[in-house]
Amino acid sequence: MNPNQNKKNVKQALNEKPGFQAWWRMLRPHTLTASFVPVFVGTMLASFHNSISLPLFLSMLLAAMFIQAATNMFNEYFDYVRGLDNENSVGIGGTIVRDGFKPKTVLRLAYLFFFIAMLLGVFICYSTTWWIAVIGLVSMAFGYFYTGGPLPIAYTPFGEIVAGFFMGTVLIGISYYIHTFSIDSRIVLLSIPVAILIGAILLANNIRDLRGDKKNGRKTVAILLGHDGAVTLLASLFFVTYLMTIVFIFIDWLPIWSLITLFSMKKAYRAIQAFKGKSEPLEMMPAMVKTAQTNTMYGILLGISFIFQHLFPLPLI
Repeated sequence: MNPNQNKKNVKQALNEKPGFQAWWRMLRPHTLTASFVPVFVGTMLASFHNSISLPLFLSMLLAAMFIQAATNMFNEYFDYVRGLDNENSVGIGGTIVRDGFKPKTVLRLAYLFFFIAMLLGVFICYSTTWWIAVIGLVSMAFGYFYTGGPLPIAYTPFGEIVAGFFMGTVLIGISYYIHTFSIDSRIVLLSIPVAILIGAILLANNIRDLRGDKKNGRKTVAILLGHDGAVTLLASLFFVTYLMTIVFIFIDWLPIWSLITLFSMKKAYRAIQAFKGKSEPLEMMPAMVKTAQTNTMYGILLGISFIFQHLFPLPLI
């Protein structure tokens, strides 16, 4: 089969369409909930201790999503430059290898999104504290070096930890702080389940890409553990997430309403089942999607549980 026909077949299998949708795919919109969820959860946690500023919430949300989208585009650009992505690669925007976008266009757009995030950050810092700028710049640097630089984080066993920490714990912490001007160890610990699920998205991505990544010299956790070991680790991360949630409810750190997060367990279970016995990247796409949906569903339900506690207060256990 010639390369052009192969490219066409992959686009059809992934249901990729030209025009505006190609630009939209560049952002990898299915991953943006990984930035929405922490901001939403951090803000809802803050609502129990202070009134919420809508302009600050929206600015924080947009800044986080712009950084996430820019990180995705850096990923697209650097993986292409290093020869890791081709027309058969799945789980990417495909705007360079399948849609014919110029690599420099993707890179420049990533820098533009970082710049917009910085402008939003200026407003947040002006309204709160300029220390937020330091944390924001460090987070953006890690977003760039996740796939950029001489030793990309994504090529090491630490990608899941770094992503979970910055997009989960740090983002929840900042989102909480800008409304309350305080932070404590309880908020850090409450952020861990969300951080774990964000790391799980990266782990699921690396399980799907295991063969190609191994061929290209990456040393991800999925490669070190192998397919079955990585799937077991993913299942363990889901288990720890729900166990911690139940413990937090039991010790009165979360309202009883937070039990609704357990409805997302079905997605987690289906993600694990969808990975079992699969070896081809396209076959594992549903498992990757279900892992991302687990994070989205868990995070949104957790935030909603705080709203329910406001509207229909239940006594703590």
